Amino acid sequence: MLSIESIAQLAREHASDLPAKVAEFEIRGHSFCSMHRPHLMGVINLSPDSWYRESVVTSTEAAIFRARRLHAEGAHLIDLGAESSLHHAARVDPARQIATLLPILEPLVREGALISIETYQPEVARRCLEAGAAVLNLTGTRPADDLYRAVAQHRAGIILCYVQGENVRSVGDFIHSPDHASALLDYFRREIDRAVHAGVHAIWIDPGLGFYYKNLQDSTARIRYQAETFLHTFRLRTLGWPVCHALPHAFELFQDEVRSAESLFAVLAILGKTDLLRTHEIPKVRAVARTLGILA
Repeated sequence: MLSIESIAQLAREHASDLPAKVAEFEIRGHSFCSMHRPHLMGVINLSPDSWYRESVVTSTEAAIFRARRLHAEGAHLIDLGAESSLHHAARVDPARQIATLLPILEPLVREGALISIETYQPEVARRCLEAGAAVLNLTGTRPADDLYRAVAQHRAGIILCYVQGENVRSVGDFIHSPDHASALLDYFRREIDRAVHAGVHAIWIDPGLGFYYKNLQDSTARIRYQAETFLHTFRLRTLGWPVCHALPHAFELFQDEVRSAESLFAVLAILGKTDLLRTHEIPKVRAVARTLGILA
């Protein structure tokens, strides 16, 4: 059971990591400094297979409308994805992803919106960076160095996701080490070095809590793993870069109240010192972040 005693013990065991500071940077004139409150990333799913129905749009016009609404509700970044990460979802080839994304991305960029593109396809990433994407939400592993160089060339940012597999659509069973934070630190340390060497100036690291590993379908195991990772986030910040978390849903427990789940997980994420919250529920999570900020 999560308790104030267990949180206090975690803080004592890793007290030297608590004061860690992370990089501050600008992307397209927007400053990202997480000192007082986490930033928020809204979600737009362009795949009908995406399970979170409230984030799914079925047309270019609907996507642009939702992006404007998310911005008005307080989203600092808006994440567009053209292929669901669900294991049974249809595959969408790069050409179709590009044809879907660009008519939405380009007008929003002209309006000054900061748009993130979620993809593991290098071709999709490059075309969207050329069209003005501000952030690449990379859901694949071991990218070629020239992809990092493309991010740097366009002065964009990147979210480096931890994936146990080639990409988010090719995962199997999740291997959980005794101290998972140490495994995350080892992985991100290598990829950060590669990205920085290529000239990338803006990086978030994302432990990938929303990915669909086969042996994490049991709600109890999955939620324990997610909660543990949220609370250990401050340890990842010792790498010197901010941490992004996608907030999960815990449908089996919340059921009809599933749209409230991300608010609960936002509390755990913020307690762990998360810097960027990826959420389908911007108004609810924004209220949580503001409240915890007042109580700080």
